[in-house]
Amino acid sequence: MELLLKPHVKDLGGFSVRRLLPAQAIRTIGPFIFFDHMGPAAFAPGDGIDVRPHPHIGLATVTYLFDGALMHRDSLGFVQRIEPGAVNWMTAGDGIVHSERSDPADRAAGHRLHGIQTWIALPRAAERTAPSFVHVPADRLPSVEDAGVQLRLVAGDALGLRSPVPVHSPMFYLAAVFQPGGRFVLPAEHAERGIYLVEGSLDIDGEALPSQHVAVTAPGKPVLLESKGGCTAMLFGGALLDGERFIWWNFVASSRELIESAKDRWTRQQMGQVPGETEFIPLPAQ
Repeated sequence: MELLLKPHVKDLGGFSVRRLLPAQAIRTIGPFIFFDHMGPAAFAPGDGIDVRPHPHIGLATVTYLFDGALMHRDSLGFVQRIEPGAVNWMTAGDGIVHSERSDPADRAAGHRLHGIQTWIALPRAAERTAPSFVHVPADRLPSVEDAGVQLRLVAGDALGLRSPVPVHSPMFYLAAVFQPGGRFVLPAEHAERGIYLVEGSLDIDGEALPSQHVAVTAPGKPVLLESKGGCTAMLFGGALLDGERFIWWNFVASSRELIESAKDRWTRQQMGQVPGETEFIPLPAQ
């Protein structure tokens, strides 16, 4: 391991989020600029998630669940339930607004939630593109199984496979499930690579990766992953970003001017609205 990133835990009221990116030691891994592990959390009947409508620019958001479900709604009019193994890929581009909530039926019955949310920084040529939304069911994502390891390609290119998710830059995002004794060699086909251990045990070139940490691997070398007791892990990365990115609240941009413009548009409510939702989150205090 070239670098080890530890989580910063935040309590969001009833469930925990472990934030791995951005980190003090490294801000991005390939185009991945934000990495949150949410849950696992159990909600009693009547409780649930309510992420009110909020804006994004300059990125694509990716939600990948292991357990539970979420309802996505956005200012383009898309309403989509996301369930384990499927992908919600929302390209913010020049600006989009969305909410994420527990489905009323799930909320009434009581439910669990466990998953990963990431932001993918868009290349400069695409950061002001028109916003869009794509949902890809789990059975449309390519997968491979060998030596006790099942790998599902969430997005990008890896292992000779290509995900149908429409990405904007060279990248890969793999969900890996290791059976006890499973082993896999992660090739050196991408410039930057991160390995996140969701749960279980995992050795990287013979060195144990602590649970809920990210290992950043050295470039240009294959990496041997082995799990004695079984595990779930996320493997991700890609090409280096084409320049510095600024992050402010939910905005990612290659210039401070783009962020200031987004602040003004959000304050004036010029970034769109989620149909049927009227809540408004003001800009955070400076």
